[in-house]
Amino acid sequence: MSIVTIFSSEFCRKEAIVDQFVSRTGYRRVADGDVTAMAAKLSGMDEGKLREAFGPKVSVFNKFTHERERSIAWLRLAAAEIIAEDSLLIDGFSSQLLPKMISHILRVCIIADLQFRTETAQSEAGVSKKDAANMIRKADEERAAWMHDLYKIRDPWDASLYDIVIPTDKLSPDESVELIEENLRSEVIRPTDSSKRAAEDFKLAARVGVKLAAEGHNAEVEARDGLVTITINKNVLMLQRLEDELKSIAETVEGVKSVETRIGKGFHRADIYRKYDFDAPKLLLVDDEREFVQTLSERLLMRDVNSAVAYDGESALDILSEDQPEVMLLDLKMPGIDGIEVLRKVKETRPEVEVIILTGHGSEEDRETCMSLGAFAYLQKPVAIEVLTETLEKANEKIQKNKA
Repeated sequence: MSIVTIFSSEFCRKEAIVDQFVSRTGYRRVADGDVTAMAAKLSGMDEGKLREAFGPKVSVFNKFTHERERSIAWLRLAAAEIIAEDSLLIDGFSSQLLPKMISHILRVCIIADLQFRTETAQSEAGVSKKDAANMIRKADEERAAWMHDLYKIRDPWDASLYDIVIPTDKLSPDESVELIEENLRSEVIRPTDSSKRAAEDFKLAARVGVKLAAEGHNAEVEARDGLVTITINKNVLMLQRLEDELKSIAETVEGVKSVETRIGKGFHRADIYRKYDFDAPKLLLVDDEREFVQTLSERLLMRDVNSAVAYDGESALDILSEDQPEVMLLDLKMPGIDGIEVLRKVKETRPEVEVIILTGHGSEEDRETCMSLGAFAYLQKPVAIEVLTETLEKANEKIQKNKA
């Protein structure tokens, strides 16, 4: 039997259509929660962390941790494992993980015009017209961000992505289900040896993807009859060395017959490909002297130490509440909330974060206060980069020891 995927936004009558289709056909519904549960089982990652990959917010640390990309790699493998079954209806963000080359998947988009959705939101959620519009806008932005992550496409309702687009402001749930069933009867959608091989190719590519991600790499992977193609989409200083490493990792995956690498469209952009070191701490630099902190970030990067930057205490605390920094390099004298108050709040809410004070204005009394509040170290500007990196290494050693 074929597989149906449904992608929709909020207030488009999707639930009525899905429920009726499952009832009439006996298809098993697979929701995003089922895919994240499978991904968690396969990877050992936290299910909540995997679920965050569907959201539009990207951590400030993701540019060097690639946590989002790693989560998507495991979600893709979970989806590949799940579609080994047939008679499935895959509903939600997960539906977009499945490639077009698997021809026995019927891709359905459920959408409606804004007026219909707004009125439905007002009725179902009991909210004002303005609040309804805001809820719809947020839902659509989340889906647009997801599609951009996967395919660099901004319009999640682009008709070229789907086999059928169902306008639920014009068709009833009954009519919508009948339309899906009618398309399922088409010979084009029926499983063939070729489409089944494509599903196996997808699984192999996904297995290579998670293997690369486990080694700190982020690259596109495709497979066809055991031939794996890895596309590098960021510039790299030593391309041959990276290609050799990617090939050596991919070749260890069972089922891979050969591996080739190629340069993607994004290779000549200014950003640089960097392998992620999973033992490196998530470092947040907090200092209101913008030129100083940007220069410091660049000097640390030259020593393979990645960092995110905040220019005031409020921003640092916002990042602390929304992200997961592990080490904070903190100035004392800043407008608004000063460094001592930031340190106090960090240790009250996230005591596991190691805070290193780096200041040009502190006194001996400040040093004693900071150390009593739980600072890992207290350094004075200017500080030799060797001293700073050694202190960061010691803080990271403590973090890794606590993790173990």
